[in-house]
Amino acid sequence: MKVLLINGSPNPKGNTRRALEEVAATLATYSIDTEIIDLGKHPIPGCIACYKCYETGVCVFNQGVYATIREKLEEGVDGFVFGSPTYYAGPNGSLCSLMDRLFYSLGRYFQNKPAAAVGVCRRAGAVEVVDRINKYFAISNMPIVTSQYWNLAFGRDPDEVEGDAEGLQTIRTLAHNMARMLSALADAPVPEREQKQWTNFIR
Repeated sequence: MKVLLINGSPNPKGNTRRALEEVAATLATYSIDTEIIDLGKHPIPGCIACYKCYETGVCVFNQGVYATIREKLEEGVDGFVFGSPTYYAGPNGSLCSLMDRLFYSLGRYFQNKPAAAVGVCRRAGAVEVVDRINKYFAISNMPIVTSQYWNLAFGRDPDEVEGDAEGLQTIRTLAHNMARMLSALADAPVPEREQKQWTNFIR
């Protein structure tokens, strides 16, 4: 089994990355493979509503971190963790732009896979980060992995999260729960879905 972790921070050595490393280290104790992909500092385009992905199955901006993640999805991923620092009580805008395009164009790879969100902040706003990220999962038939508290860790400067003992414990508990859910779902049949019904309010 493999879990893909997305570091939604432009800082590849910051507290969000450290929180995801805690998840990865805990999953490793269950012999679950992990890979962390950093968002990086390059601009990430948002969805432009061109609907070309309906025709091709991929976003027209099929490059950069989007293309990297797409390749991983095609190889096979069993679970996901998306982490982000807090920007004005929300996730990093680049991560939101990326997730909009990933879930809209490649949603078929996310269906029925367990996922979790991790928020990191200096002081406040991270609950909203987790809530926003969880909405992608909730609309995609994805079981959401929880923990003993909201999936938060605190720290601003690099390595400050090391002082948040409860936060790191919460992250480890999240990973334990992810491992348990992956095990439970491994042999569970995927439910047959009804054909989707569209009901527009403006006709």
